[in-house]
Amino acid sequence: MTERSGTVPLGGGGPADAELLVALRHVLRRKILRAMYLDEEATISPRRLAEVLKEPLSNVSYHVRILAECGAVELIDTKPVRGSMQHFYSPTIDEPWALAVLGLDPSGGEDSTPAPRDFRDTNEGREPA
Repeated sequence: MTERSGTVPLGGGGPADAELLVALRHVLRRKILRAMYLDEEATISPRRLAEVLKEPLSNVSYHVRILAECGAVELIDTKPVRGSMQHFYSPTIDEPWALAVLGLDPSGGEDSTPAPRDFRDTNEGREPA
């Protein structure tokens, strides 16, 4: 428990946890991370994620970049495709609390326990205030 706030920090409570918590606040970013963990390939591109999630590529690409800036995903490879570069990412989250928010267990499988109500995808497309 911290002395000033009287709260117990999540994980280590450091800046990385704070950035990850911010990243997980958006419903599409949670969907992207879940899809990355559940995909059979080691890496996945925003184009493939957009197809799987049935979301516009521009939205998925934007949120994957945000996840990369927060350290939740890592750019693994790039490949030239029709005059542009296709990027391939892999998730890097290993904090048990973050995996629980995504509805995954720490071993990488799906958890049968539903995510807490605050983190379910009920606020479609809106970030909490």
